[in-house]
Amino acid sequence: MKLVDQVVRSFRVAKVFRENTDRISSLDFSSNGETLISSSDDDSIVIYDCEKGMQKRTLNSKKYGVDLIRFTHAANTAIHSSTKVDDTLRYLSLHDNKYIRYFPGHTKKVVTLCMSPIDDTFLSGSLDKTVRLWDLRSPNCQGVMNLSGRPVAAFDPEGLIFAAGVNSEQVKLYDLRSFDKGPFNSFRLAQEKDCDWTGLKFSPDGKNILISTNGAVIRLIDAFQGTPLQTFVGHNNTKRISLEASFSPDSQFVFCGSTDGKLHVWNAEVGCRVCTLTGDHTMPVQCVQFNPKYMMLASACTNMAFWLPTIEEGL
Repeated sequence: MKLVDQVVRSFRVAKVFRENTDRISSLDFSSNGETLISSSDDDSIVIYDCEKGMQKRTLNSKKYGVDLIRFTHAANTAIHSSTKVDDTLRYLSLHDNKYIRYFPGHTKKVVTLCMSPIDDTFLSGSLDKTVRLWDLRSPNCQGVMNLSGRPVAAFDPEGLIFAAGVNSEQVKLYDLRSFDKGPFNSFRLAQEKDCDWTGLKFSPDGKNILISTNGAVIRLIDAFQGTPLQTFVGHNNTKRISLEASFSPDSQFVFCGSTDGKLHVWNAEVGCRVCTLTGDHTMPVQCVQFNPKYMMLASACTNMAFWLPTIEEGL
């Protein structure tokens, strides 16, 4: 089935999970699309089976808390940031709930964490105004970029470059092989007046960069020139919270939650809103991601919802 407007509008909640007692703070699909992992402010990590539409298991991280959970490439392992004790990053074996390695270095809250799509490299950004580059095999930081403000960062789909957004007005592109030489390109955008940048993602085709905020606006820019392409609006964000915006795997659609519990979908190419999807969310929807391999969408407030298209093939 091809993802077109009609199919997107037909998405409905197929399953709701009410395992968490507090806000779900992050989610991540495995690269094969079979598994979903989430972190919550209730200090739990929940793993879901996407094919069966069921919860597989729950792990607790009571000592350190958990946020920004991400699958690594090794089976049954993940990295996450901490919400208690300190701001160390942690590498977790999921099958026995034991830590494989700690990555100390950040001195303030980690606000961005991204795994390389191709290898064991990952990057993190913190309110300490640094972006750090790491390798899962070593607790030592591989490189530090000192920035002038709060960072957001992400790898491109090929894992060759990464982008860092700084101070809600500038995007810097770094080559992984020579990041110590500084950015090879920088784009300055109009400074956000009423909000801060809270997330940055490359489109799956690598052509665009999506910038999410803690306001009621999402930006789309060209990944090569930094040209502003679209501004997505129309969703509620009355609480000034970070709302995750995500692409569909074909880069054609952008999805985002809202503080009123609805999901909003825009056409990435022309910028118009395709639809608003209403499910069972009673709280702000801060996490929305499309499965990389299957025709399914996941969204989360304190509940986790799995969405499937209801339209018949061939219509």
